[in-house]
Amino acid sequence: MLTVRLFVSLLSVTALGAEVTPAQIQEWRTRIKQVLFVPDPPPPLEPVSYGSFEPTPGVIAERISYSTEFGMRVPAILYRPAKRGTQKAPGIVVVNGHGGDKYAWYSFYSGMLYAKAGAFVVTYDPIGEGERNAERKSVTRQHDISVPPEEMGRRMAGLMINDVRQAVSYLAQRPEVDSSRIAALGYSMGSFVLGITCAIETRLDSCVLVGGGNLDDPGGYWDRSNHTMCQAIPYKSLMFLGDRGAVLYTLHAVRGRTFVFNGTLDGVVTSEPLGPQGFFEDLRKRTIALGGGEKNVFEFGFEPGAGHRPYFVTRPATLWLARQLRLPNWSAGDMAKMPETPIGEWARREHVYIEPAYATEMREAGTRAVGSGIPGVGREQLHAVPLDQWQRDKDRFVYESWIAKAKALVAE
Repeated sequence: MLTVRLFVSLLSVTALGAEVTPAQIQEWRTRIKQVLFVPDPPPPLEPVSYGSFEPTPGVIAERISYSTEFGMRVPAILYRPAKRGTQKAPGIVVVNGHGGDKYAWYSFYSGMLYAKAGAFVVTYDPIGEGERNAERKSVTRQHDISVPPEEMGRRMAGLMINDVRQAVSYLAQRPEVDSSRIAALGYSMGSFVLGITCAIETRLDSCVLVGGGNLDDPGGYWDRSNHTMCQAIPYKSLMFLGDRGAVLYTLHAVRGRTFVFNGTLDGVVTSEPLGPQGFFEDLRKRTIALGGGEKNVFEFGFEPGAGHRPYFVTRPATLWLARQLRLPNWSAGDMAKMPETPIGEWARREHVYIEPAYATEMREAGTRAVGSGIPGVGREQLHAVPLDQWQRDKDRFVYESWIAKAKALVAE
């Protein structure tokens, strides 16, 4: 039986915002978007559908794309229940870690898992991965290539934030989706992207950050990150906020609920001088002091003895998310009885690729994912854009095109 230590915020009678004015909140959000070149207003969505398939009984996977900045496009897979419910469904956006994309095991696993729960789930390719890679390869980490000047790193973060916001827009415009019940789930790099996105994207009801969420002090993990383009440069650029972690999580709280979950042995959070628990306790106190109350201040928890994993497929996160989004097909009683799938064994059985550095019991292979009977999905099935159309419009998808367009603006 998995033992989980969970530290949750208590409801407070003190309203958030006693110390922070609406004008200050708006100023922070506006400045963040300006510094990171987040398009505001966002570009037209222009969604395109390329057909669908049924990866597992009761779940339909739609092949889609939508627009992002510079007129470029994001290939994605939307997972949804095969049978339309009597009421509108919640929506979920999955934001990958480094090297991950819609082909990553946790992307399609979470897509099918939460679609079975009654949600519409968007998984997509980050810039430089999957169909946004010129060779349609995954695990390239192409966006980590250092491209001077530092403004390019800020623009890279802005692109990643905009990709998430456009996924929210895609879900919100679907007639089957309840636009007031949309969540975003981020793992590792995705937790960093959502650390900022969930502070400025007010349409998000809930956010889950795993394998990170430790928005720390100057010289900390994110400032020192060797992933300079998507992490170190963008985070340093937010120094104007002062206590960056407390300000960002105050903005989260104004927006809605946030849940942070990590392994106690995850190097991302063990790097903090106070230790994982002490760090998050201290950050919560500072956030409460800044915002003037505990309402919606992030909750956090740990899996003892575990490392870097996409915990949003595990029981603590699924229980939390089911409560926030009111997932229609999961009752509390049903979830208590749901079995767990050891991901290492599942990957071997289903011939699913896990990056070797993460295919260990301490890391992703040790994940105990909620549910059973979720199949592996072949790479060919997860291509969103037909090859002939992708080749014709390649410049609207790939990393090199975005770099050229961003450089042109820097030169101006």
